[in-house]
Amino acid sequence: MEFTKMNGLGNDFIVLSGYKELPDNVAELAVRWCNRFFGIGADGLVFILPSEKADVQMRIINSDGSEPEQCGNAIRCVAKYVYDRDPGKREAITVETRGAGVQQVHVTAEKGIAKAIRVDMGEPVLQGLEIPTTIDAERVIDQPIEAGGRTFTFTAVSMGNPHCVIDVEDAPSFDLAAWGPLLEQHPLFPNKANVEFVTVRSRDYADMRVWERGAGPTLACGTGACATLVALVLTGKTDRTATISLKGGDLLIEWNEADNRVYMTGPAAEVYKGKVEE
Repeated sequence: MEFTKMNGLGNDFIVLSGYKELPDNVAELAVRWCNRFFGIGADGLVFILPSEKADVQMRIINSDGSEPEQCGNAIRCVAKYVYDRDPGKREAITVETRGAGVQQVHVTAEKGIAKAIRVDMGEPVLQGLEIPTTIDAERVIDQPIEAGGRTFTFTAVSMGNPHCVIDVEDAPSFDLAAWGPLLEQHPLFPNKANVEFVTVRSRDYADMRVWERGAGPTLACGTGACATLVALVLTGKTDRTATISLKGGDLLIEWNEADNRVYMTGPAAEVYKGKVEE
């Protein structure tokens, strides 16, 4: 089986194309291949499949074998993969996702190679039960959440997948391993949650670190950066356009007031190609 190793700001994936559907043993494959000691090593598998609604369909399998609804870094990798191999070099690409429908992507290229990818991530979901949380409220903003004997304050947002955004004193040094698992699996989140720890530096810049549902600590999370910007706007801490700085690099996020949609701009990289026996 041939694969391409790609990453979006260090959030890395084993990208596979040429399949009509997911393999029956895809969860087992993900656990084995994503293992960084005995496998290829990655945060997840990304399958590029045919679509009746868009140019391609994207399916993601986390390193633990679970399937998330959406992934912002993966969709940029998919767009780069498709664009770089497209003889027509179409700058506008549509990608069907499991949880966020068909998403519009625009590629900026240099010498025929995709460099920056802008993704229409859609409208954020803010209603508590739809995110989902167990809180029946129109918006879940600055709510207390207790875990491991400590109380945090969080804002919940769905970008096609659930996010729990928490302000902390210094996100880059925050202990993800201690608190991420407890909050990911908190009873307030029926489908678990991605957890973002954020520190605002200015009206247009914030540091964020992430514990991803099903993958653990990753260098970047595109949907998490989008959810973080939305949460910071809702709590009055940043403007509607800001740079969200992750461990792997920066993403420019805009929550457009006119259409209520969130736009993410950032890079994707192809690292190497390989084959694995199966």
